[in-house]
Amino acid sequence: MTGPPLVSDFRYLRRFLAGQAASFLGDGVIGVALAFAVLDAGGSAADVGLVIAARSVAMVGFLLFGGVVADRVSRRTILVGCDVARLAAQAAMAAMVIGGVTAIWPLAVLNVLHGTASGLFAPAAVGIVPSIAPAGRLQQANAMRGMAYSLGNIAGPALAGVLVAAFGPGQAIGAASAAYLVSAVLLARLPATAPGPSDGRSVLGDLREGWKGFRARRWVWATVVFSSLGNLLLAAFLVLGPVIAERSLGGPPAWAAVMTALGAGAFVGGLAALRIRPGRPLRVAVPLAALSALPALALAADRPVTVVAAVTFTAGMGLTIFNALWETSLQTHIPHSQLSRVSSWDDFGSFICQPLGQALVGPLAAGIGITSTLWLAGGLQIFITALLLCVPAIRTMPAARADTREPSANPAQTPTRGTAAAPRQDRPG
Repeated sequence: MTGPPLVSDFRYLRRFLAGQAASFLGDGVIGVALAFAVLDAGGSAADVGLVIAARSVAMVGFLLFGGVVADRVSRRTILVGCDVARLAAQAAMAAMVIGGVTAIWPLAVLNVLHGTASGLFAPAAVGIVPSIAPAGRLQQANAMRGMAYSLGNIAGPALAGVLVAAFGPGQAIGAASAAYLVSAVLLARLPATAPGPSDGRSVLGDLREGWKGFRARRWVWATVVFSSLGNLLLAAFLVLGPVIAERSLGGPPAWAAVMTALGAGAFVGGLAALRIRPGRPLRVAVPLAALSALPALALAADRPVTVVAAVTFTAGMGLTIFNALWETSLQTHIPHSQLSRVSSWDDFGSFICQPLGQALVGPLAAGIGITSTLWLAGGLQIFITALLLCVPAIRTMPAARADTREPSANPAQTPTRGTAAAPRQDRPG
């Protein structure tokens, strides 16, 4: 897909970032409110994990198809349509929770719809950034997208804590669903992108083409393998955190404070990513990714909410810097016409183990205990991240070339030796 002519100002980028901030705000509220909706309905930690996993499974399942569609259809159309679908799913969920639903499966079904829309949204969002970022500002655009994520997640959990405590989780979900309408309106004002040529290929042919581009770049697929493991382990913190908060940290307001700290750290990380220009970006990013293990370890050590929030802040900071450097590398080393397909394989591989972790962490905690599960997850996160620093390619991979819209399609011109990894936060768009 060829992008529209580059704009010399931040007009389109501002609209995109504002839309992203709105939808991330909705995600931040719903992520907290849904967990407590399940618990209020009599659900267990395993039920919380299954409902969250339903969204993740659907998202992962539609990422590859979303990459094909985003390289064939106007990316603006995809983004707006997905926001409308998420609005419908969350409004229906709010109505069910307010109506006193006690079954868990309807919430899981609606989360599947939300996840499907998110899976289609993500490749289009990554693919549209090079088309709307001013020339020479691609890394800054990615950093600002990370900041939009963090702004939504600073305000979202904080707002969720207030709404859930004052009105209940159903009302909080209903209020948050309006954020997707705001996002849809803003994204509808982006420039339309012309459908890219399929050269007569079928959908499966496009999937194979994207796979070839993904597989040919070892630094891409190797990063994804380890990122998938990192996301699997990160599920322990995200699933068991609300349970511990309900029992000993102070309930929904305490967990909202922890999630707000995550967003605040991501915002600070985005500010840092606006300025840094490392010659070896993964050498900088990978050690920072190890900070993502600290929140699980703090919960395991029975630290007070202030400590848990502080280490969660540092985790958000490190993950956002990694994301900005990684996405910039993809966007500048992979041809724009293949970017959504290759990035969809990246997202698919990175998150394919996440729903497994979300579904299994509850039963594992029931078997070995919540504390042991958190110690295990945090320790393994540090271990797999430390392994990366032993790989020469992580330490020597050069920075992406200056902002170009159609980088060389020759994989030989990109690093092809060694592996790279870091857990990337689930950020569907």
